[in-house]
This record gives sequence, structure tokens and C-alpha cells, in this order.
Amino acid sequence: MGNDGRLTLWNDCAIGHEAEYEAWYQGEHLIERLGVPGFMRGRRYQAIEAAPEYFTYYETTSPDVLTSPSYLERGNNPTPFTRKIMSGTFINLSRTICKCQFSTGGMRGAYAVTLRHSQIVDDFSLFGSMDHLTQTLGVVRTEIWTSAEDRNLSPSHEESLRGGDEKISICLFVETLREKDAREIAATLTGISERHAMDLGIYQFLCELTHNEPA
Repeated sequence: MGNDGRLTLWNDCAIGHEAEYEAWYQGEHLIERLGVPGFMRGRRYQAIEAAPEYFTYYETTSPDVLTSPSYLERGNNPTPFTRKIMSGTFINLSRTICKCQFSTGGMRGAYAVTLRHSQIVDDFSLFGSMDHLTQTLGVVRTEIWTSAEDRNLSPSHEESLRGGDEKISICLFVETLREKDAREIAATLTGISERHAMDLGIYQFLCELTHNEPA
């Protein structure tokens, strides 16, 4: 069974609502999402040098999981706590269903660098050769995600509460062992970010929840 589905999210939390936001994420939302068939892992990060403040991604067995009846039922029937969070606490959201097109590395890191493009560009050449990333000491995982979103689908109830989400078309995701490694990788990507008007960010790992489905 594969795991090439990715649900990618970058967002802010409304000032003064941080405690409520964390109580929702840790006490309800991650657990709820990992209960949907096909969800394998959810990982949360907080910005070191990035905007928005928070970055989260979920691994699923395929992108189709993210348009499955089970998942859509959750999005269209949010809990009372979710409705409250989506109505003004969960803000400045970029959320996209993606497919993982490239992945290397068998470990997970404590820091992540994301380089994302919001325009409709599906071009791996933006990142040049991946060799310098995959062979760099301190880099433990490198992935490329491209949008698998059907933009003709009607928004879920959750998205309607948020007022609509921004989307990405492509993202380079690099996990590292240490902050200095992440900063060095980000420095090598600054030129690409500036030339193509891409969003570059450095994030620190917060937590992970996994679900191992039977073979």
C-alpha cells in the first residue's frame, strides 16, 4: 500500500486564541483526522522564520482519500469545536490536496524547509538537481508535492466557515536534523524563491500522530 497522498496546510492562529487553538488541535482535530480511513500520519510544525506561523501535513495512502466519502463527511459535518475554530481562529489558510511525486530518505527530522508556489506551475526544474539536497549531511527527507486538487469541487462546510482557502501548485519539502541544517538549505533556495516569487519558510517540528493500517 502506498502513501503518496498529502494534505498540506499553512495557517495562522488569531492573536489571543492560541490556548484554544492548541486544545482543539491536540485534543480533537488530529485524532479525528487520523481516524479517517486512509490517513497514515499527521505532522505539525511552528515557524522559526516563515509565514504563516503554522505548517501541518498529513500523509494518506493516496490523494483519493482526501475526496473519499468518509473524509468529505467529516468536512461537511464539523464538530461544534471545529465550527468555532474555523470561524475566526484558524486564519490565513493555504490548504491543498497534493500528490507526492518524489521522496527520498527513511527518517524524520526536527526541522523542515518548505518552498511553495501558488501559481499553476507543475515544473520540477524549478528546483534544479536534487542531488545537493539528498546528499547533504543533516538532510533526512526530501519530497516534492504537486497539487492533485479538483478546483471545480464545491467547498466543504469547513472551508465555507473559513471563507475560502488559498492553494499551492507545487512544494519542495526538506526535513533536517538541526536548525543550522535547515537554515543552510533555506539559504541555498533563496535564489529560486526570489526568482519565481515562491514562499520559503523554516519550521520546527511540534508533534506527530500516526495510524498503521493493516496490510
